[in-house]
Amino acid sequence: MSLRCVVLLSGGIDSSTTLAMARNEGYTCTALTVLYGQRHDREVRGARMVAASLGVKDHRTVELPPQLFQGSALTGVGEVPLDRDVSSKEDIPSTYVPARNLVFLSMAASLAESMDADAIFIGATAVDYSGYPDCRKEFLDSFQRTVDLATKRGVEGRPIVVRAPLLDMTKEQIISKGVELGLDLSLTWSCYSGGERPCMRCDSCLFRAKGFELAGIRDPLLSKGVSERTSG
Repeated sequence: MSLRCVVLLSGGIDSSTTLAMARNEGYTCTALTVLYGQRHDREVRGARMVAASLGVKDHRTVELPPQLFQGSALTGVGEVPLDRDVSSKEDIPSTYVPARNLVFLSMAASLAESMDADAIFIGATAVDYSGYPDCRKEFLDSFQRTVDLATKRGVEGRPIVVRAPLLDMTKEQIISKGVELGLDLSLTWSCYSGGERPCMRCDSCLFRAKGFELAGIRDPLLSKGVSERTSG
C-alpha cells in the first residue's frame, strides 16, 4: 500500500527540497501552494515549475483573502528589511507573517484527511532562519498533538504525521540534500523582493547565499540567462 502526503510548497529551497525528500521516501505527493497576498508571485511560479520538474501530478493552489495576513512586510506593510545581521535571533523581523504556518498546516491537515493521506510535510527549519515562532520544534510538536485530537484519523489511531525533515538542518545541508536528490535549484526562488533577479540583500537572499557558499556550489539562479529561462 503506497503512502500519500500533502507537502506545503512555496517554491523556495526549503519547501522544494522537502518535496524532493518526500518523493524519495516513496510518498505519492500532493503539493499545496497558498496565495495569501504576497508582494509578488515569483515564488509561486517557482513552485509550479518545481512541482512539474519533480513529476508531481497533483499540485493545488489555494488563494486566501489577503486581509487575513496583514501586518507583514511580505504582504506590503512597510518595506522589506535589507542588509540585516541574520545571525541575530533577538528580534522577530517585519517579514514574519502572523500565524502563517498555523493556518497553512491546518489547511494541509484538512486536505490530508479528506484524501486519507498519511502525512503532512513542511519545510520549516530552526537553524538558518529569521527567528519566526511558527518554525520552531515546540510549535510543530504542539500542532501534531492538535492534529491527533482534531481529526477522525487521529481519534481512530491512524494519525496524520506532521513531518519537518529540515528542522535541524543548516541551509548548506539543505542545498546539498537538494542537489543529492536531483532538485533543479535554478527553479527555486527565495528573494522577498520579487523581480526576475534576487536582490541579494533581504534575509532570505542572505541565508541562501551563505548556504551556497558553504556548500561550495554556485547558485544556478545567479547564472547568466537563468532569469530569462525561469520567467515564464
